[in-house]
Amino acid sequence: MGEEGFWNSQEATLVVKELKSLKAVVQPWDKASEKLKDLKELLQILKETDKDLALELSKDITLLEEEAGGLEFKTLLSQEFDPNNAILSINAGAGGTESCDWAQMLFRMYSRWAQSRSYDVKTIDALFGDEAGIKNATLLIIGEYAYGYLKAERGVHRLVRISPFDANKRRHTSFASVDVIPEIEENVDFKIEEKDLRIDVYRSSGPGGQSVNTTDSAVRITHIPTGLVVQCQNERSQYQNKQMALKILKARLYEAEIKKKEENLLIQYGGEKKKIEWGSQIRSYVMHPYNMVKDHRTNYQTGDVSKVMDGGIDRFIEEYLKFQGKKT
Repeated sequence: MGEEGFWNSQEATLVVKELKSLKAVVQPWDKASEKLKDLKELLQILKETDKDLALELSKDITLLEEEAGGLEFKTLLSQEFDPNNAILSINAGAGGTESCDWAQMLFRMYSRWAQSRSYDVKTIDALFGDEAGIKNATLLIIGEYAYGYLKAERGVHRLVRISPFDANKRRHTSFASVDVIPEIEENVDFKIEEKDLRIDVYRSSGPGGQSVNTTDSAVRITHIPTGLVVQCQNERSQYQNKQMALKILKARLYEAEIKKKEENLLIQYGGEKKKIEWGSQIRSYVMHPYNMVKDHRTNYQTGDVSKVMDGGIDRFIEEYLKFQGKKT
């Protein structure tokens, strides 16, 4: 960074971002090491039996343990794209209005979670249900380690409740799938050929109101070789919608390429090839006949459904990341 002309180069922003990321790892450890050194010195003084100092030391040790635990947890977010922003997609399962309403409840849950961490949330695309809720939606969640945390949410989410849409007040089960991919930086060496794309323009849709874009500016891009389809309709212009759609397509194709390589390695070393498909349910949210949210991968559960639906999913994320850390 001290080199002449550095700040005028295209690399400046990327290098500053890398430095910030490295400092975020190194500086907390340095701070914890200094505290440990101070505590050792206090321990030597304690040999003279100072009760007040012993109480102060006990408090400091507890704080240091908490800090060290948090730093240890951060080592679970050490994969290449963990620090990146997250592109989160929600798709309602079979079940009509019930599933669309459940998808919108998940939309709100993740939006509230992001806001609690001071992340920015941007709706890229949304297809609304015929009566209520959403059929599918794509969010860009902007914040440090957004993808690292939210990758724990990838899978099928199941809801059990008394339906507000059923006049007979019967219990219903609804499903929605959540997919999470990292936002890929421009410097990632992964190119998409223009000839492989089919780009369609259409009119944006929404539930109504002045904010709905009524021009033909929404963009749908189909990657012909793979059949992948992405779309964006919430930007201000057709060009912006196209650029955002291309960014999402690049991220999806890159992720698919990584998964393919991982599967080939599994086969090579005698492992089982995992299917890339609508996976098994990862979590159940039960609102009747009792209140419980349970993660089926870690077996962590809570009875405070309201807190979870209001964005309180941190403990579920932490338990999953620790679970994955033990596996690796």
